[in-house]
Amino acid sequence: MKWVFIFLVFVVSALAKAQESTRYETNLNILRSGEAYQESIHKNTDNQLVNLEKEIPNIVLDIRYATADNFTGQKIYTEPKAFARRPVAEALKRVQQILAEKSIGIIVYDAYRPYAATVRFYEFFKDTTFVASPYSGSRHNRGAAVDISLMDIKTGMELEMPTDYDSFSDTAAPDFYDLPENVKLNRDLLIKLMRDNGFTVYHSEWWHFDYQNWKDYELLDLSFDMLEESK
Repeated sequence: MKWVFIFLVFVVSALAKAQESTRYETNLNILRSGEAYQESIHKNTDNQLVNLEKEIPNIVLDIRYATADNFTGQKIYTEPKAFARRPVAEALKRVQQILAEKSIGIIVYDAYRPYAATVRFYEFFKDTTFVASPYSGSRHNRGAAVDISLMDIKTGMELEMPTDYDSFSDTAAPDFYDLPENVKLNRDLLIKLMRDNGFTVYHSEWWHFDYQNWKDYELLDLSFDMLEESK
């Protein structure tokens, strides 16, 4: 009887975890297997997620979700990497090339985000002004959004922006204008160049940009390791 009881506890626990991980997904189609991901690439090579650090020369990563230095205070990613769909990466590369002529570079805070991370963010902070709802999924989950800032290539220092990354404040809005002139110029330069290359800035976050046609890409819950293995 003891072993039967232990088995039942195990089964109930496993079922509870499965229900917990899918309770937001009633109307969502999320790719979780490497096979399904490879099939999507076979249908359309634009679906491939590429490593931004390898795709874009001299781009700088500051992946804070791979550390505890983020709004959750927890390490979310296993590795400090950034991936995006191929057309997104190509557009970001064009922006980097334009900025390089001004001795300015791009800092990437986040790009593709597994769906499981969106669930963790929501359960930590449920204000969907700043955190995507797991009931719909994030554009980051589609590999079609990037969180970025600008840096001075010569000094390696970030240009002064309205707020730090992941600031949940009104000041983070791209239309907040009670700011020093140089800060507005830096932010507006970033927004203009991104807009000129197919991106739209998110209404509450100056650093978050969605790529055009983001709806064409499926939601994904693939780890960074799976992406590297499936190349």
